Parts: sequence; structure tokens; C-alpha cells
Amino acid sequence: MIVENTDGLFVGRRNGETLRIEAWGPDALRVRTTRYPAFEAQDWALAENPCDVRVGDTGSTCGRVGAAHATVEQIELPCVGDDHTAWRITNGRVACVVNVAGVLSLYRDGELILREHFRSYDGTISRESHCMRMEGRTYHAHVGGDFRIVQRFEANPYEKIFGMGQYQQANTNLKGCILDLEQRNSQVSVPFYVSSLGYGFLWNNPAVGRVTFGANIYEWITECSKGLDWWICVGDEPRDLLRTYTAVTGRAPEFPDDLLGLWQCKLRYRTQEEVLAIARECQHRKVFIDCIVIDFFHWTRQGDWQFDAKYWPDPKAMCDELHAMGIKVCVSVWPSVDKKSIHFAEMWARGLLIRTERGSTQTYDYQGDCLEIDCTNPEARAYLWNILRANYADLGIDMFWLDNGEPDFAMYDFDNYRYWQGPALSCSNIYPQWYSRTVYDGQIADGWDKPVNLLRSAWAGSQKFGNVVWSGDVPGTFEALCDQVQAGINIGLAGIPWWCTDIGGFMADDWHDPDFVELLIRWFQFATYTSVLRLHGNRGPYNIAPLDDREFGGGYLFTGQPTELWQYGEEAERIMRAFLARREEMRPYIASIYRQASEDGSPLLRALFYEFPGDARAWETYDEFMFGPRYLVAPVLELGARERRVYLPAGTWRDVRDGSEVAGPAEFAAAAPLDSIPVYERVG
Repeated sequence: MIVENTDGLFVGRRNGETLRIEAWGPDALRVRTTRYPAFEAQDWALAENPCDVRVGDTGSTCGRVGAAHATVEQIELPCVGDDHTAWRITNGRVACVVNVAGVLSLYRDGELILREHFRSYDGTISRESHCMRMEGRTYHAHVGGDFRIVQRFEANPYEKIFGMGQYQQANTNLKGCILDLEQRNSQVSVPFYVSSLGYGFLWNNPAVGRVTFGANIYEWITECSKGLDWWICVGDEPRDLLRTYTAVTGRAPEFPDDLLGLWQCKLRYRTQEEVLAIARECQHRKVFIDCIVIDFFHWTRQGDWQFDAKYWPDPKAMCDELHAMGIKVCVSVWPSVDKKSIHFAEMWARGLLIRTERGSTQTYDYQGDCLEIDCTNPEARAYLWNILRANYADLGIDMFWLDNGEPDFAMYDFDNYRYWQGPALSCSNIYPQWYSRTVYDGQIADGWDKPVNLLRSAWAGSQKFGNVVWSGDVPGTFEALCDQVQAGINIGLAGIPWWCTDIGGFMADDWHDPDFVELLIRWFQFATYTSVLRLHGNRGPYNIAPLDDREFGGGYLFTGQPTELWQYGEEAERIMRAFLARREEMRPYIASIYRQASEDGSPLLRALFYEFPGDARAWETYDEFMFGPRYLVAPVLELGARERRVYLPAGTWRDVRDGSEVAGPAEFAAAAPLDSIPVYERVG
């Protein structure tokens, strides 16, 4: 290892690889490696000035590009051989030790927390010396281009891992899991995790890849990159890690107080009059909603980004009437562009669309022969926002539902797509962030106050662009409801605090099936204690006749059955009304935890251990959660269940249903009749 600069910035070279380690925020280090002559001029998720926010008085200093704030010292390792030399880079409570073979070992307050997996000869006689020729970082060259890179770490058998975004699975603790680093419908890759060992780790790379949190090795793979880039921080509690992480990647902005209630949505309101009729009926029934959502195919063709005038003759008058009722209007936008769209020829000629490397130019095939706009291209983003402003915003539309934001490809063959930014394999995971910024940056530039948009995907740092991420087109089943609890916990621990679900799931075969109605009730009860309460779904059976037989526009496409809460019988309406009333009572509290998310990165839906990090049981309880610091929520996740086991950590807890108090820690069977779920408020 040849060390060229130890003045607070470690740069070492070995066998064609350059290694750079520097302070990057309080108690945090950024590590980069490359086999190119220079590092990429990209900070990716680490786009905030890490000096802006400090975390406690730990004596740590903050780093920034070009700054030299860490302490670098040469040390001797306890091994036998010709060269014991190593270097220790320290920033507050975190330290990285680099030996002569370039092997990295990370420490928190002097205790080893993460170490590269190395099984090769390193020039010394030490525990790292083996004949397997397996190194912690391996580069596999693509012909004529970048590298497939593998990064390996030793696994700690006692470690628990949380975060990483949203994966549709039963596992909350991700130890033992294999996770594809790919954006898909209902899968959101946000590669930051929180460890029970007191550190947070960001894989600062938007390339397609995979991570395996195995029992023996943690293995990160990037399919196409010029180098590695990862970041690590340490702290006493998960909230410290989220505070530090969001200081360098960004925090959610302020959330408007007038969107804390019910959002009404369905697949799909087909006409202007349908939207107004539902809004008027809500007013008549005193089911007050904050937002109504106009879903897909209100347009003429994909990529026209305009209302079909046949069914939406006066959108501005519609928005004016809805605004008079106190209702905001959200409209669905897709990135897909039909080849028959009025904008296709120009976008194709100007290179504003995602390209294929071989075969057909088509990238999306739902209801048309489509390509998708390349939102990594700043020219494409400006082009799209100008259209959205003229055809929606200027008519009074308040919010955008940025659907299919992964983007949703016809086939997830990432090696066949190319963006302005580069091959999809190298950058596809950041696409949803640029897609959201197409709208958010335009809204901010146009002077919008506190813009909020609904988005189906995200990446590290997306939290700062006004995104409410929802969990995608998930099935309407109790199994899916269980998955949403862990998904909400983990995406919050990945730094995304604004998150919600389709109440009842997106897909259901029979909207009047008693089992589905029970699921809908249980899902509504759960969603009351999440950041956004939103009724939506694609309800069968599909026996509603189309409005016309045109092959384009909003008239020909099917629609689902109703979603409004009064449509499912008197008992279901009574129960959901009661929970909606509870949501309204909590408005000041919900506003306060939104503010906390903006201040320190705390999620609204929190793992138990986020509030009780010293409770070992809290680190293993995943079927209940905290809604902010005050409420412990135990959702009912099984059909027919009328009680469930509840664990309460230490303290005094008040049952919100009857006011009775329970002293924790305690575990017991709690009543859960159909009209309620166990929710406990922390006393004091």
C-alpha cells in the first residue's frame, strides 16, 4: 500500500486500485475505490453539505469534498512478518484501519463492527493470510467498459439488520436475506441499513446489483460501475444513525397540515362528473376528505399528458369546485410515451426517451406501444414539466401521482436499457428520484408552497423531494397486509418517512366478499396510524361497461368497483368512520411527528426498538410498531382474529379504547374485536 496523503484525507494505492477515505459528517466516513485514473464527480445520495447538521458534542468533525478533517495516523498491527504497518483514519467515534493489503476494518468506540472478508496472502503472517486468493473487493471488467464489482464483509452472527427500503416479504430483520438492488413495482431499493451493532451503512451506488446478508459473509454486488462508494456512521441509538444519515442525504420538507386526513382514490374515476359526484357525496355524508385522486387514462394517450376533453370538458371548473370544498386535487402521470402520442416524434428526435441496446425500441407495453421518458436527462425533465404545468398545474391541479416511477418496464432486463446518465445497469436505481424531481424542482422553481407528490418508488435521498411513497400494487390479502407492516418499518429506517399503502391492497377479486370486507377494515385500522390515510384499489369483478369503444382516451378502458367507505355495508362504514374520527383527533399530534421527520429524519411509523433501543425484546418484535413516540400499534393481521398477543416495553401504557392502564414490560392477549385494534398510549 502506497500512501500519498495523510493530511486528514487518506489516499492509498495498491495494485492498480486507488482507495480514498475521508470524514463525511459527524462520526462518519466515506470510502471510495476505483481502478480508473480518477474518481467520478458524483456524490449520488451524499448531496447535502455534511457540515450543516451536527450530531451531539462528540468531538467529531464534518467532511466535505476537498476537505481534510479526519485524523490519519500510522500504526503497527500485532502480527509476525516483515511489514506490520497499517493506517487508522478516525472521525469522532468511528475509525477505519487499513493494513498493507488494503483490508478495511471499521470500529465504533474502539470495538470492531465491520471488517472486509479477506482470504489471501497480504505480505505478513497474520489471520488475513490465506492461499484462497479471495479479497474483500474484486473487479470483473466488462469488455470495453466498466466493472462488475463485489464487496465482501465478514458477518457478525449476533447482528440484526433493518432498512434497505421496501421488499415484499415476511422478513423484517434482513439478516440472512438476499435483496436485489433493483426498482420494481412494489419493490423500492433504498440501500441504507441500520445495524443493531450501532452503525448505519449506505451503499452509495445507484447501479443494479444485489446484497446478501449471509451468516458467513455480507456480499454487495454492483453490475456496472467505475468504482465503489459507501458511507458508514456510528451512534448510540437508531435515531442517532437516522439523524446523521439524513444530515448528509437530506430530510423531508415540511408537510402541509391540510393533507393529514383521508385521501380518496380508486381505479378509476373516469370522468369529471364522477369526481365531482363523489366529492359532493362525501360532503353530504360528512366524510370529509383532504384530497381526491384522478387515476390513469384520464388522458388521450400515454405521453400526451392532458385531459381527454370528451370526459373532462372543464378541469379548471372542477378544481375550483373541489377547492371550495377544501379538497386538493391529485392527478396521475406516467413516464410512458405511446408511439402515437402527440409528443413522441419530437421526444424521439431530441433523444429524450430511454433507449434499448438491441431488439425492439419498446420499453413498456401496457395499453400501447410505448417508450419511457429519460428523466436522468435534464432536458427531458424540463420538457415534461413545461407540459405538466400547462395542462395540469395551470388548471388548478395541486399534486401529481407519479405512477410507474421505477420505471415499470415491460421486462426488467436492465442490461437492455440505456439512459442519458449511462447504461441502466449503472444508474437505474436513481431513476425514480429524478422522475420525482421533474415535478418537485419545477414546483419549487414556480414558487409552490410545500409541494407534495405521490410516488411508487424512491432511492436514497428521495425523502427531500416531497415524495409520499406508497407500497405499490400489492394484493388484497392478509399476507400482503403483514408484509406492509415490515415494509413500513424498513423503509422508514432507510430514511423515507412519508409512506403509505393502498388500503385493502390494490388487487381484489370480489369487493363484496365478506373476507375482503374484513381485510379492508383491518387495513383501514392499520393505515390510520401511518403517515397518509389513503383509500385506493382495483376492485373486481370487472363488470362495469366501458364508456365508449374508441381505441384511445379514457372511455374504453375498464374501471374497478367503488372504494368509498360507505360502499361496504353499515358495519364496515361505522368502523371506518370511527377510525377516521380518530385520525382527525390526532391531527395536531400527526403534524408534530411530521415536523420531527423534517428536523431529525425520524420516521412516522417506527420499529419498537427505535423508541426502546435498550429493550432486547423490542429488537425482535416486528408485528407491532410505534406511531411516533407516543402510540404503540398492534394491528390485526389474520382473518377471523378477535384477539392477539401484545408486548409492551417498560413504562405505563393506556389503552386508547377504554383508558385502562398497563405497566410494562408486559406481554398478554389483548382483545381485538372487529371494530378495534390494540393501541396503547405512553403515559407521561
